[in-house]
Amino acid sequence: MTTTTDKTTPLFLADRVLGAKPSATKEMTRLANQLKREGRSVITLSQGEPDFPTPEHVREAGKAAIDRNESRYTDVAGTFALREAVVRKFERDNGLHFTPEQIQVGCGAKQLLYNALQATVNAGDEVVVPTPAWVSYPEMVLLAGGKPVIVRCGASTAFKLTPEQLEAAITPRTKWLMLNSPSNPSGAVYSHAELAALAEVLRRHPQVWIMADDIYEKIRYEDAAFATPAAVAPDLASRTLTINGVSKSYAMTGWRVGFGAGPLELIKAMNLVQSQSTSHTSSISQAASIAALDGPMDFLPRFVEAFRRRRDMVVGKLNTIDGVTCDLPPGAFYAFPGCQGLLGRRDAANNLITTDGELALYFLREAGVAIVPGSAFELPGHFRVSYAASDEDLAEAMDRIAAACAQLR
Repeated sequence: MTTTTDKTTPLFLADRVLGAKPSATKEMTRLANQLKREGRSVITLSQGEPDFPTPEHVREAGKAAIDRNESRYTDVAGTFALREAVVRKFERDNGLHFTPEQIQVGCGAKQLLYNALQATVNAGDEVVVPTPAWVSYPEMVLLAGGKPVIVRCGASTAFKLTPEQLEAAITPRTKWLMLNSPSNPSGAVYSHAELAALAEVLRRHPQVWIMADDIYEKIRYEDAAFATPAAVAPDLASRTLTINGVSKSYAMTGWRVGFGAGPLELIKAMNLVQSQSTSHTSSISQAASIAALDGPMDFLPRFVEAFRRRRDMVVGKLNTIDGVTCDLPPGAFYAFPGCQGLLGRRDAANNLITTDGELALYFLREAGVAIVPGSAFELPGHFRVSYAASDEDLAEAMDRIAAACAQLR
C-alpha cells in the first residue's frame, strides 16, 4: 500500500505501521482540544495526568541542574547518579536488589516497555496481555512483530488475571506476560497472594518472562503492602523486568523519566535499542528525578487523599446513573464503569448507540466531556474516566454525563 505526499513522490509505509492504531487516549484528547479551539466548553477526562504541580524540591533540582550547565549527553542507560538513586528506590520500597548496570532510564516508562519488546520479540512470538489494559500494550507488541494474546478479565474477577486464564493463554510461542498493578484503566491492584498464584503457573513455563509495569505503585487506597512479581517470587527474578518511573507519583508526566530493572543481559539489549533511538532522556530531567527519588515524600499522602476524595465522588455519581455500574477502584486514578445498560438506547436525534465508542463520542458531542471507550482497552462495554482533575471539573463532568444519559431512550 502506498500513500502520496505530493504528485510525484510515493511513500511506501511499513506493514507494521499500517497495522497499528493510534493511541485512543491521545485521540480523544485531540478531539476535545479541537472542540475547545472551536469555542466549546469541554472537560477532558481522557488523559491520565495528575493536576498537581511537580513538588517544589524537584523543580528546584531541575533549575539547579540548568544553572550548573548539566546540559550534555549522558550515558544511554542514564546518569550513574540517577541509576544509583533507582537502585536505592527498589531496595527501600520493594526489597529488590540491583546494581546500577541492571538499570535503564528512558523517556518515560513507556519507552522501557517498548525497548524490552523490541529487544526480545521475534516475528510470531506471543505476549499475554490481560485486559482491560493500557491502550499501548497490544500496539507495542504488534510493532515489535509479535502477537498480543488478549485475555479478557472482567468485573467478575475484579479486572484481574486468574491462574486458570494464564495457564490457558500460554503456548510454546509465549515470550512475555505483561502485568500492570495498579492498573490503567481499571485501578485493579494485585495482592501478594494473587501474584504468588500466577507465579505458580509461570514456574511450569520457563520460557515466559514477566514484564511488571508498576508506574502507579504509590497511588493506592488500601493498607495492604504493595506487591511486585520479582519480590513475591524471587526465584523468577531472573526472568522479570520491573518498570516504574516518576510521572504519576511525583506529578512529573512532562519530564519524561521512567526506569526499569532486570537481568543484566536484558538491560544490555534494551540499551542497544535505546542507543539507536533516543540515546537518553533529558539530562535536566534526570537530575530532577534524583531529587524526586531521594527527597521527601511528604506531598504524597496529600496527593493520594485528593485522589481518594475524587474517586469516591466520581464513583458515587456514576452509580446513580441508570445503565451504569462502577466498582470502587483500589488504585491508580481511573474509574472504569460498565455501560452495557446504556447500549441499545437512542439519543434525542434518534441515533442508536450500540458501542462504547459511540457512547464516548456522544458524551463528547452532547455533554462536552472527553472519556475513553473501554474497547480501546480491549474490554468493550465500559468506559474510562480519569479523576486526575480538579474537584470542580469532575463534579461538573459527572453532572453533564448524568444529564446526557438521562436524554437517552
